[in-house]
Amino acid sequence: MQPLQGLTVVTLEHAIAAPFATRQLADLGARVIKIERPGVGDFARGYDSRVRGLASHFVWTNRSKESLTLDVKHPEANALLQRLVLEQADVLIQNLAPGAADRLGMGYDTLSALKPGLIVCDISGYGDDPARPGPYRDKKAYDLLIQSESGLVSVTGTPDEACKAGPSIADIAAGMYAYSQILAALLQRGLTGRGQRIDISMLEALAEWTSYPLYYAFEGQPPPPRTGAAHATIYPYGPFPAGDGGTVMLGLQNEREWVAFCAQVLHQPALATDPRFAGNAARVAARDALRALIVETFACLSTPQVVQRLEAAQIANARVNTMADVWAHPQLQARGRWRTVDTPAGPVPALLPPGSWTEVDPRMDAVPALGQHTNAILASLGLDSAAIDRLRQAGAV
Repeated sequence: MQPLQGLTVVTLEHAIAAPFATRQLADLGARVIKIERPGVGDFARGYDSRVRGLASHFVWTNRSKESLTLDVKHPEANALLQRLVLEQADVLIQNLAPGAADRLGMGYDTLSALKPGLIVCDISGYGDDPARPGPYRDKKAYDLLIQSESGLVSVTGTPDEACKAGPSIADIAAGMYAYSQILAALLQRGLTGRGQRIDISMLEALAEWTSYPLYYAFEGQPPPPRTGAAHATIYPYGPFPAGDGGTVMLGLQNEREWVAFCAQVLHQPALATDPRFAGNAARVAARDALRALIVETFACLSTPQVVQRLEAAQIANARVNTMADVWAHPQLQARGRWRTVDTPAGPVPALLPPGSWTEVDPRMDAVPALGQHTNAILASLGLDSAAIDRLRQAGAV
């Protein structure tokens, strides 16, 4: 039995943060009913068409869900939504604009008065607690904007240009905190019988992830400099060119590794006691001089030869893989991490979610077509086919 089997989640979600959170719940066996706008659905369905005509973001974050189309502003559809939540849901998740759920009658105060065991998770850019709204409550919040507001962009990139992280990490951070907080609320409900409101802010999630540079700049001290793919405060740590045009990523963590690096990789053991490089702080200060020495040595070696020396010295290293490399990564293949899931465009490969259970596999069902489960879900609320057809003709579903 999957750990969340028997749990029902209703979600008013779009884009990435909430869908990513609910996919984690679905992976563990929860039934996730995704409410989508009739005709268009979650706007992430239209981000691109890279997966056989489907959007890459949508395929990633929406497997194992049921799609129910409802115009939640239509009175009859709204009444059905409330019935669905009150009769079937254990958890309601939403990342609508701040205040929108309350206006739809789907706020925690309204619903918990009728169903005290309900867990409601609200995800927004800057937080949606009415008691502490803050001046940014109603600002639009996209991943790039939150990466900027959290300070992450200011410490990411090269000395000449700040950069965002490639993946949507503000969405991912918020989604993962929503997921973990919901699991905690379920544990608490098991003890008390009562639900909980969870207020997740993308800014607060990513500010937590940015706490190392935040503390590094404590009390007005200079923040860590932008150093591209290198580490701002540990050296040598980052990419170095080999003589064949390849790039090797390596990282040292302590003085024992520094001694081994000098002797077995650079073949210059005397560097280990060079006062210019005595300790990590000194190496960071003299990074230009040290880099020149490393590049000079590596220029006479091929990429495989550099990696061979690093492995022999037990120095951490990695390839700078492309997306094509990751699709074919030998470690993912050897550990059997790929599965196949169905989509409206046919089967596609999908990675198993991180973490392996010894007794049960995660749930990896199909990515739903828009409104695919509307009839079945409405029938579970007692509507017959004539009533459903009438609602569809009225644009309510």
